[in-house]
Amino acid sequence: MDFGFTEEQEMLRKAARDFLEKESPMSMVREMAEDEKGYSPELWKKIAGLGWPGLVFPSRYGGSEGSFLDLAVLIEEMGRTLLPGPFFATVVLGGLYILDVGSEQQREEFLPGVTNGEILLTLAISEPDVEYDPASIAVTATPRQGDYIINGTKLFVPYAHVADHVLCVARTAEGARPGEGLTVFIVNTRTPGVTCTPLKTLARDNQCEVVLEDVVVPRDSVLGEPDNGWRDVERALQRATVALCVDMNGGARQVLDMTVDYAKQRVQFGRPIGSMQALQHHCANMSVSIEASRSLAYEAAWRISEGLPCAAEVSMAKAFASECYTQTTQLGMLIHGGVGFMEDHDLPLYYRRAKATEVMLGDADHHREMIARELLD
Repeated sequence: MDFGFTEEQEMLRKAARDFLEKESPMSMVREMAEDEKGYSPELWKKIAGLGWPGLVFPSRYGGSEGSFLDLAVLIEEMGRTLLPGPFFATVVLGGLYILDVGSEQQREEFLPGVTNGEILLTLAISEPDVEYDPASIAVTATPRQGDYIINGTKLFVPYAHVADHVLCVARTAEGARPGEGLTVFIVNTRTPGVTCTPLKTLARDNQCEVVLEDVVVPRDSVLGEPDNGWRDVERALQRATVALCVDMNGGARQVLDMTVDYAKQRVQFGRPIGSMQALQHHCANMSVSIEASRSLAYEAAWRISEGLPCAAEVSMAKAFASECYTQTTQLGMLIHGGVGFMEDHDLPLYYRRAKATEVMLGDADHHREMIARELLD
């Protein structure tokens, strides 16, 4: 049984780490946290030039024909450096959704722009109650004279303020079950009635409120099958959740590396603090937790790559990663002592990201409920 990367994946991992350490240092992360856009267009152009947005797309759309597992390797390295930018929103949430269920016309219209970095996308699911459940969808899309009129509010939509298009989940009919009667639309953010407002979040991670007031969209903007969109949304959520898990694992691993280096160098009572048993146990526990979280995430990523059922595995990965990342950053700050809480140190950046991603796409309790449902239903 081989859990290692292929030669190509190892080359991708190394190249990504070298590039991101040079082009996306912590100074960039701090700068983008205060920037109106939340990302550097210049860096985004370089990333597009490397072909990363097209990694998992077919060559006929400008992609590299990579697998979702290849994408996971890349995103883990992005998590190590807290890369700010619309990669996750555009590629994982938006582009892969269109590749998955879009018509050939829609794929040809949007995917070449995604792969070359010219089109930014995002996916709008959650609403004011912040549930990832079909019963919570209250935004409506009403047919009228060959078009649809969309009304309602979406919350925590990543990078919607810079996206060219939002994939919006809306209720188009009332069904016997909550998952029935839902449709996904491709909405141009410049359409009259669309307002995207950045929210002030703990992680400063460019989550937005998207308000839609009498937004007119044509029927050819429907993505997938009308009134039966939730099963496609569930598949997209599984994919996005796994991508988020590997991002979290990358961040947790970086926190461990920083903490171990500090423990080796910091001298107290005449010896490095890393020689003290209590701190050694903390570091060991962090390492065990990260490796377990990483294994769960990569198993789920492999199952997605192979097209295998993975609902339980995805929820296991997210339930574990949500707690692992937060606990790792907390222990890292504990070992660093007072310096780990200072704003000019890197650890608070990771802690804020850990707390934000802990609840993103469902917290540990939510995913434990999902696991129980898979086991007992």
